[in-house]
Amino acid sequence: MIFSSKTYLFALLFLPVIIIIVLYLFREYQRRLEEFADKKMHGFLIDQKIVKLRKYENLNFIFIFSLLIITLSGPQFGSKLVEVKKKSVDVIIAIDCSKSMLAEDILPNRITKSKELFGILLEQLKENRIGVIAFSGIAFTQCPLTFDYKSAQILLELINTDLIPYPGTAIGDAIRLAIKSFGKEKVSTTSKVLILLTDGEDHKSNPIDAAKEAKEYGIKIYTIGVGNPQGEPIPIRDSSGNVVDYKKNKKGEVVLTKLNEQLLQEIAEITDGKYFRFNYGSDLSIVEEIYSDISRMNKQISKSELHNLYEHRFQYPLALVIILLLLEDFIKHFL
Repeated sequence: MIFSSKTYLFALLFLPVIIIIVLYLFREYQRRLEEFADKKMHGFLIDQKIVKLRKYENLNFIFIFSLLIITLSGPQFGSKLVEVKKKSVDVIIAIDCSKSMLAEDILPNRITKSKELFGILLEQLKENRIGVIAFSGIAFTQCPLTFDYKSAQILLELINTDLIPYPGTAIGDAIRLAIKSFGKEKVSTTSKVLILLTDGEDHKSNPIDAAKEAKEYGIKIYTIGVGNPQGEPIPIRDSSGNVVDYKKNKKGEVVLTKLNEQLLQEIAEITDGKYFRFNYGSDLSIVEEIYSDISRMNKQISKSELHNLYEHRFQYPLALVIILLLLEDFIKHFL
């Protein structure tokens, strides 16, 4: 037997105290009877049925108190298998880990701030199935769709700009991989969300065509632009973390990496999503708006589990309480 509300069982600790009080009060009752008349005369002067009823009421009170505590504690025994279906929205967060994410137009740099925002998103959306995609010159699945958001958090820590040894940024590939990860099943209502964390630079991966394909499969894309449109050089650091140079092109000119807001806005608009500019202090407002939107979406059955549920049996001790009360009332009338 188990109890659903074990806290109430602590009240049984007062049972010895209640028994002592009941015994004391009954002893006082007997003492007053002895003061009223000699014990030998009790059989002539006092109806012994009343004394017996007093004893029964005291005993009944102790039993009823104990049974009520057990009832409140929610006794459970006997079990049955019940299928529990969990509904959720499938959410994939894709993070850009190309070298341009080392730019420091948002301190300490784009990749670090993106991971911080990523962590907040994971925490807020943990009731849904979460997947993680990392991309630079290619895209790959860092964490498949799962309810185990702790695993997603651990894998998030492994993401850095050295994770993928392919230079460039392939936003289109990240979107197409997300479509594949969601499962190519066209749905009438949106229950699939892709969140893109990137500076929007793309190297001929056709992200617009990929967004149009995502729209066909009911995928809504939220794009979060990290960086500024004016451009920022990409620092090169030594093993001690000191800046020794800046990334340059083949002509020896310093490369400026710019936030491509136009592309990210267009991707979001195609899929009926939203674009956000990630600035200092905007992380919570971004997360709140995305979470609010996702909460209103139609959820699909993502998980079905068998649970062993115990049957509630509080009615048995409660029935005994009712029987004892009725019996006491019966005895009072017919004794």
